[in-house]
Amino acid sequence: MTSVDTSTQAEDSGPSGYAAARLRLLTEKAQSGPPRRAALARLTDDWLTGLFTAAQPPRGVALVAVGGYGRGELSPRSDLDLLLLHDGTADAGTVATLADRIWYPVWDLGLALDHSVRTPAEARKTAGEDLKVQLGLLDARAVAGDHGLVAGLRTAVLADWRNQAPKRLPELDALCRERAERMGELQFLLEPDLKEARGGLRDAQVLRAVAASWLADAPREGLDGARRRLLDARDALHLATGRATDRLALQEQDAVAEELGLLDADTLLREVYESARIISYATDVTWREVNRVLKARSARPRLRTILGGRAGTKPPVERTPLAEGVVEMDGEVVLALSAKPERDSVLPLRAAAAAAQSALPLSLHAVRRLAAAAKPLPVPWPAEAREELVTLLGAGEPTVPVWEALEAEGLITRLLPDWERVRCRPQRNPVHTWTVDRHLVETAVRASSLTRRVGRPDLLLVAALLHDIGKGWPGDHSVAGETIARDVATRIGFDRADVAVIATVVRHHLLLVETATRRDLDDPATVRSVATAVGSQGALELLHALTEADALATGPAAWSSWRASLVADLVKRVGAVLAGEPEPEPEATAPSAEQERLAIEALRTSEPALALHTQPETAPQDGEPEPVGVELLIALPDQPGVLPAVAGVLALHRLTVRAADLRAIELPTELGPGAVLVLNWRVAAEYGSLPQAARLRADLVRTLDGSLDIRARLAEREAAYPRRRGVTAPPPRVTVAAADSRLATVIEVRAQDAPGLLHRIGRALEGADVRVRSAHVSTLGANAVDTLYVTRPDGSLLPDGEASDLAQALEGALR
Repeated sequence: MTSVDTSTQAEDSGPSGYAAARLRLLTEKAQSGPPRRAALARLTDDWLTGLFTAAQPPRGVALVAVGGYGRGELSPRSDLDLLLLHDGTADAGTVATLADRIWYPVWDLGLALDHSVRTPAEARKTAGEDLKVQLGLLDARAVAGDHGLVAGLRTAVLADWRNQAPKRLPELDALCRERAERMGELQFLLEPDLKEARGGLRDAQVLRAVAASWLADAPREGLDGARRRLLDARDALHLATGRATDRLALQEQDAVAEELGLLDADTLLREVYESARIISYATDVTWREVNRVLKARSARPRLRTILGGRAGTKPPVERTPLAEGVVEMDGEVVLALSAKPERDSVLPLRAAAAAAQSALPLSLHAVRRLAAAAKPLPVPWPAEAREELVTLLGAGEPTVPVWEALEAEGLITRLLPDWERVRCRPQRNPVHTWTVDRHLVETAVRASSLTRRVGRPDLLLVAALLHDIGKGWPGDHSVAGETIARDVATRIGFDRADVAVIATVVRHHLLLVETATRRDLDDPATVRSVATAVGSQGALELLHALTEADALATGPAAWSSWRASLVADLVKRVGAVLAGEPEPEPEATAPSAEQERLAIEALRTSEPALALHTQPETAPQDGEPEPVGVELLIALPDQPGVLPAVAGVLALHRLTVRAADLRAIELPTELGPGAVLVLNWRVAAEYGSLPQAARLRADLVRTLDGSLDIRARLAEREAAYPRRRGVTAPPPRVTVAAADSRLATVIEVRAQDAPGLLHRIGRALEGADVRVRSAHVSTLGANAVDTLYVTRPDGSLLPDGEASDLAQALEGALR
């Protein structure tokens, strides 16, 4: 260090000289961001060095910057965090006098000062007792004096931190969680605290500390840029307000945006939210890795004991299949070893749906591999992709972290390009809790608990995800949203009729609550206008459920029992108007040639006849079409127990039923007496390859003749696997449909799709002494919607009382 005349340096380091130079630096518009923060730190270093030197310090003393100042990052109104470090050889009075000659000029200038005087041993002891002190010392930097003394302290503190990491990191995690609970999530707050809210500057500092422990490291991509943008926003906030504040209040946002050269306050908030989202995601991934490593370390001594103390023995890696190409490992969802994302365009959605349904996180490595390797989905999407999206949306609360993981790596905007306009978009209405994009996901989460109320839960969930998609465009967001929703629904593969329903629901998603609270419901014109806009009973029930989900996802002030009762009254009145024109009876469908052939074979042999046909989706641009489902045709003589038998055999072979139809075919009498049941199923393997038709037929024959106890086999398999934590599904709902059928009583079952569900339904119906005339079963994402046409054994309709009792009994059997 170049020697400087003490008297001259003391004069240059006076408060007035430093204050003038500081003011010039802060008012230079050309210099901002990291260069200005670094320049302010250097200017402050020079001033404090002058104060330190002028005080003629004894040997073995150093002035140390810690915390943000230690990192060389000073915002205009930042505190100065200083430590006067001494080796203990100077007498206490001399050290105290030195401290006063440094602290008082800082106070005289009106700067906030966090100060302490300690020996290295005292500093280490305090750090061991106070986690915040230890975090500050990790960024310790010598400003003046004995640099060797500072280097020694820094080395010792880092060593202590690494040695104590298994104990200190869980403590730090708990502090972060408590702070997040108290301060909220920066990425959703209208007036966020840039430092203390979750995803803010404090969490960025914590990630640096975790990395310093060598136990885990945060995902680096985008992290430095996010932290820099938050620091820039804090600098602008300090300059705009003239105060040392970290809270970005509404009344300051326009001035802060102008200081940063941004278009407006909304642009400012989007930048802040985007930065906070990057830090929050990195925080989640990092703490998950920390906990995984600590858990693995704690398990090693026990493993060595079990294995007889053999060194170098690693525990077996357990990989539990969740879906095709997707497994659980170490509490995370990862890709199977055989997965080929470059050839399987549905894999990202399949992995996401499996993770959400299992309430497990998607591993960072898996998401990044999918983002890098997965090919784009064809347009329109194949049926499997659409169903996996619905399953993801219907998983409830676990959907949120999975969705955030996909969004962090750009997969959401790749799947749904229109999402970019609503991503991180703030909502100025204080009633709203979330940004637009998070509100849409939260609405889908709320809608997932209402799927039992609607006939098409898939349309409800997709409409929930899209209902505010127009907020990224000028004008009425409902009008813009209708057009966007129509395009998106077409893109993801819905047919024309379903696209029209989704577009109608998005266009009118505010209609019910606004009409119910602002119009006279006793005026027939009011009800008639709503009926005209909605158009159908199906759209009305979707709109009713979406209205509630939207309000609940908005915030506590958006929904109440009063609003709910008004909307329910309106829905009842509109439903009555829509019911004025009865729908036509459905026409019977003639059996296909193959169905008739199988029916004849079954009647001739008195045994089941089966046929399996692979159903490919749209062929990809390169390579062969990829099968996503198989059509299974079964014909067998009409007899009791067919439905539970077939459903049980399929569940036993791990076949997921995506759609099913059961009907009786009357054949010419010369081919034999009675009717033949024909079952047309669309199935897919949960994972692995499909079973052979001969094995299915053999097990079906054994089940029907009683030699295979399918119920016991399914119970054994379920008992063999521990119950996985996951989605808490809404309870099943069974109702008697208001249908005009003169042939049978119609029972509707809405329940969570699960292996063996159809078997349980069929078994319950067999025990109720009713005949299943036909069944129409569809699986929509994670929801099964089954319509059963039943009669008495003599073929007559069930009286109203018996039908209600049957529905109640079936609902009880499914709980």
